[in-house]
Amino acid sequence: MRRLQGLLSQLGITIDPQLFELALTHRSFAYENGAIPHNERLEFLGDSVLGVVVTQHLYLTFPGHTEGRLAKLRAAVVNANSLAHVARSLELGAQIRPGPGEISTDGADKSSILADTFEAVLGALYLSAGRDAADRFVHHIFDPLIGQADELGAGLDWKTSLQELCAALGVGVPGYEISESGPDHLKQFEAVAVVGTLRFSPGSGRSKKQAEQGAAQAAFEELSATAPAEDQPADA
Repeated sequence: MRRLQGLLSQLGITIDPQLFELALTHRSFAYENGAIPHNERLEFLGDSVLGVVVTQHLYLTFPGHTEGRLAKLRAAVVNANSLAHVARSLELGAQIRPGPGEISTDGADKSSILADTFEAVLGALYLSAGRDAADRFVHHIFDPLIGQADELGAGLDWKTSLQELCAALGVGVPGYEISESGPDHLKQFEAVAVVGTLRFSPGSGRSKKQAEQGAAQAAFEELSATAPAEDQPADA
């Protein structure tokens, strides 16, 4: 909490205390306390504000990028995992008000809840201090993340990059074979990318998406090593 308040003070931003409390109120807490208001409406607003500020920044900062590249960059920084990472860096988790059920499963540290809460806080900030303040807040946090993402090349989205490479090589559309292991609370997934008759090294992770990205990376790198330079996608 000190980190968030310190950042707001540094940026000269004040959030209305009641709106801030609402932004931290998860629906599970609201339902357990007489169906009081919760943060989902603020989350809806904050999501839109974040999208506009980031999209405008991308458009103005990278005039040479295609629409597809800009979309990849936006997706790389505006997603649940990225927003949850930002929320953790701002120590939001300790301030979230979840219901007993979420408390029992450590809900305040769930990426989905942290991401939603960050957007709700941004919504509260926007209503309290206006668009200019929201811009300063978003730019301070996300401009460095966007810069880092722009250096990733194909790694922005391995699945899309693999699909583009396969199209350039004319080898067909990639598919994924998924297997899972472990108990429900500790699932581990493994994915293998398959292109025609070709199978590549597996990727693994705590989610299907993470495993597929790892498998796509392995396939992309193995295919790229044998592909002519003229057939490489522009972002590779």
